[in-house]
Amino acid sequence: MQGFPRRDFLRFGLAAAVGSASGRGRAQQTDTRTLSQPQSPLGWAQLPAILSSIVPPQFPDRDFVITDYGASTARDSDANPALRAAIRACHQAGGGRVIVPAGQWTSQGPIHLLSNVNLYLEANAAVEFAFDPNAYLPVQLVRWQGIRCYSHSPLIYAYRQKNIAVTGSGTLNGNGYRWAPWSDRQRPDWLLLQKMARTGVPVEQRIFGQGHRLRPTFFEAYDCQNILLQGVTFAGSPFWTLHPVFCTNVTIQEVNVERGELNDDGCDPDSCLNVLIEGCNFSTVDDNVSIKAGFNPDGEDLPGCENIVIQNCNCLSSTWSGLTIGSDIAGGVRNVFIQNCTVNHCVNAHYIKARANWGGYVEKVYIRSNRVGDCHTLLALLPDSYDQAGPFGPPVYSNINMRNVTCAESKGAAFTLNGDPRLPIREVSLSKIDVKLARKVASIENITGLTATDITVNGDPIDFGE
Repeated sequence: MQGFPRRDFLRFGLAAAVGSASGRGRAQQTDTRTLSQPQSPLGWAQLPAILSSIVPPQFPDRDFVITDYGASTARDSDANPALRAAIRACHQAGGGRVIVPAGQWTSQGPIHLLSNVNLYLEANAAVEFAFDPNAYLPVQLVRWQGIRCYSHSPLIYAYRQKNIAVTGSGTLNGNGYRWAPWSDRQRPDWLLLQKMARTGVPVEQRIFGQGHRLRPTFFEAYDCQNILLQGVTFAGSPFWTLHPVFCTNVTIQEVNVERGELNDDGCDPDSCLNVLIEGCNFSTVDDNVSIKAGFNPDGEDLPGCENIVIQNCNCLSSTWSGLTIGSDIAGGVRNVFIQNCTVNHCVNAHYIKARANWGGYVEKVYIRSNRVGDCHTLLALLPDSYDQAGPFGPPVYSNINMRNVTCAESKGAAFTLNGDPRLPIREVSLSKIDVKLARKVASIENITGLTATDITVNGDPIDFGE
């Protein structure tokens, strides 16, 4: 097995994010040669160009039906060999669709996608992934809560592939409740993995296979290009549900994510470039959406997450939070655009969090025209209390913008903007926000450059800007 060489990131153009992070906090020299050149668009003006660069993959007009490869809906039948054979045949033929017809199918093990393959679930097609940990071996290279390692295969996995998709209108069921007991048993493995990262154990030696208890993600594409998830329903995830890692050009449209087990985040783009999440419905135990960028020190000098667009989505319910960035932001997160979304039944409707002493940054976040039902906090910017002893210092939060947002009820403080005293939050702009009912207006600490205009809470105009 091989680790993930850093040079491979450069081909995806993500090195720019690394360079920006590494120069943060140092004096910058002005290059007068650039002063006469037109400036790049700022803020929302960037969005059209970003959207035009996110193009779903196209597939040849060829179909490979899994029943032609021996799949059966008969009781105790395993469709996994047929799925693998059809995917291999489709890939070798130059691409097309692998068709899962209507019916109840069982996969005794993971589905591994190959380049130019669109896994297509017809209406009333349902694939259930059986719980047999040994069937998800051999181990695969994954990023588990921000740290690279080799662990049980995700239920649907792709590694260094191009042009892959899962589409249609069927359902994929991860049988998450069967994996749930691992959540109480995985702590020794999680502590060991963190220790391996801190002490510099090579990635290829971080092996968590048979006898270990790190729950697999549902869908994980690792170092892939041109991804489409469209129309399907993901239910019962064992762990994070949709998890593209180190990927570029990702389109997630009209996908439904239904509740899984603990830590069942709906969609976690992780150190990805150019991602569109559009028209999706999320109902989860953990965060509905959570943008991530690696856990230090394993994320140090690796790419961050950039150009993430979330629009027209419904965050229906979460035991935790709706639209989230963090906690793992070692590589940095920038250029996040969230618009025309609904959020309901959650703790924090919009939440930016980071491990308090593990560095990283979040900058250039733009939120507009969202509608929030009931929550505890409408907007929370917080350093988390995790891992207080980290050596990297506080995270950088800057240029956070929210406008034209309504909230029916905030059961706590509508705004919780609490920066780290060592490195206050910088440049927060709030405008045209109406909170119909709130127990408390705001908790604000350690923030510079706060502007707030046309803010109404409990029917009263509020002015807490500087």
